[in-house]
Amino acid sequence: MTPVLFLKLLAIFVTIAIGWLAGRTRPFEGGEAARILSNAAFYVFAPALLFRATARIDLGTLPWHALAAFFVPVVGWMLIVYVQQRRRPSPEPARPSVRAITAAFGNNAQLGIPMAAALFGEAGLQLHLSVVSLHALTLLTVLTLLVERDVAQAAAREAGQGVPLGRTLLLTVRNTVIHPIVLPVLAGMAWNLTGMAIPGPVDEVLQMLGTAVVPLCLVAIGLSLGHYGLRGAASSALWLAAGKLVVQPALVLAVGWLMGLRGLPLTVIVIAAAMPTGANALMFAQRYRSSEGETTAAIVVSTLAFAATAPLWLLGLQALG
Repeated sequence: MTPVLFLKLLAIFVTIAIGWLAGRTRPFEGGEAARILSNAAFYVFAPALLFRATARIDLGTLPWHALAAFFVPVVGWMLIVYVQQRRRPSPEPARPSVRAITAAFGNNAQLGIPMAAALFGEAGLQLHLSVVSLHALTLLTVLTLLVERDVAQAAAREAGQGVPLGRTLLLTVRNTVIHPIVLPVLAGMAWNLTGMAIPGPVDEVLQMLGTAVVPLCLVAIGLSLGHYGLRGAASSALWLAAGKLVVQPALVLAVGWLMGLRGLPLTVIVIAAAMPTGANALMFAQRYRSSEGETTAAIVVSTLAFAATAPLWLLGLQALG
C-alpha cells in the first residue's frame, strides 16, 4: 500500500473516531445526533455536490465502453441483493434497498480518487473520474425508485387499502423525482444540456457546500457507531462487506474481460468496484430509518478489510496482464 493510500485510510478512521468520541459525550448522546448530521448532508450538502458534478460532466468525452463494463455488473449485483432481500419478510420496507446500496455503493471519491492518482497516473485517474461522475447518479436514482415504491406499498397496506398499480406508480415517480438526491441530478443534467457554465459566485457556493459532504458523513458514521456498536450487526456486516469487496469486483472483472477490456482500463474499473462501502449508504439508511447500525458496521468492516483485499486484487490483475 502506498503512503498516500495509507494516509487516506488513516484520515478516514481518525475522522470516524472523532465522531465516535463525540458520541460518547453528553451533547451527542443517542442516535439523533448522527441522524441530524446525515440529514444535513442528504438535504443540503449532497444536493449541491450532485448538481455541480452533473452540470459539469462532459458527456461527449466519457469512455462509454468502459463505463458499461463497470455499471452493468454493479447495477446487476445491486439488484440481485435487492431482490434476494425483498423475498425475506421484514418490518422495514426500506431494508432491501438499504442492504443493496451497502453491498454496491463504493467510496470512489474520497478513497478511490487518490488511489487512482497514485497507482494509475493521469490516464487511469481520468477513467476513474468518469466512473465517479456517474456513480451516485446511477446507483442512487435506481435505488430511490425501488425504495419509494416499497415504502408506498407498505403505507397502503398499513392503511388497510389495496395497492392499486396506477396510484403506486404515480406516488413512486413523484417521490423519486422530488427527492434530495434525484432532483439535483435532473436539474444538473438540464443545466448541462444548455451548454452554459455555472456562474462563478454560484459555483463557489456549490463547491463549498459539496466539500462538506465527506467529513459530515464520516463524523455521522462515528456517532452512529458509538450509538449502535458492532454487536448484533457483525455477521450481516461481514457478508455485506464480502459482497462489496469480493463479489462485485469479480463480476466487473468477468464482464470487463468478456467485453474485451484489458490492461489499464480493466484494472481501473475493477479497483473502482473493489472500493469499500461509501458513506452515502449511511445517509440512505438514515433517510429511510432502516438498518442504520448494520450499515454503519458494514462501512467500518469493509474499510478495514479493504487494506487486505485491495493489494490482492492488484496482484491478481497484474498477473492477468
